[in-house]
Amino acid sequence: MKGTKELVKTERPRVLKPFDEMEKWMEESWMRPFSLFRAPFWTERMTEFEEFSPRVDIYEEGKDVVVKAALPGVKKGDITIDVSDNMLTISGEKKHEDKVEKKDYYRYESTYGNFSRSFELPGGTDMEKAKAHFEDGVLEIRVPKSDEAVQKSRTIKIQ
Repeated sequence: MKGTKELVKTERPRVLKPFDEMEKWMEESWMRPFSLFRAPFWTERMTEFEEFSPRVDIYEEGKDVVVKAALPGVKKGDITIDVSDNMLTISGEKKHEDKVEKKDYYRYESTYGNFSRSFELPGGTDMEKAKAHFEDGVLEIRVPKSDEAVQKSRTIKIQ
């Protein structure tokens, strides 16, 4: 009688050494000695003092190049938009003031920070006709593409 032979893979059971976890913990503590301690109380507030760099989306919509920047906490009057050749620069100042007056104490904290982001827009944009709109902390800049740029664009099929 002929039988079929099957190859059976067997795994060795993992043998746990009693000090594996302890050794791993010690290596970790030598690599990052301060990771064992809780972050100091002042680091919780440090994010307010870090440099502010707004997130920006740039995309084409119809015949426009659209630039959207998230500027939470920034006032319309604190934003400057500069255009030079095909370079668009959004800059400004973010101000935050926190004032608390209670019966037995007074606290006033303020933070300030400047920001600036520059982007090179594609050729064929008509910067003279650019428009900006700011609402609810979102800046939207629309730069129309010139007629030449619209006519030059085409779709390429994937083979």
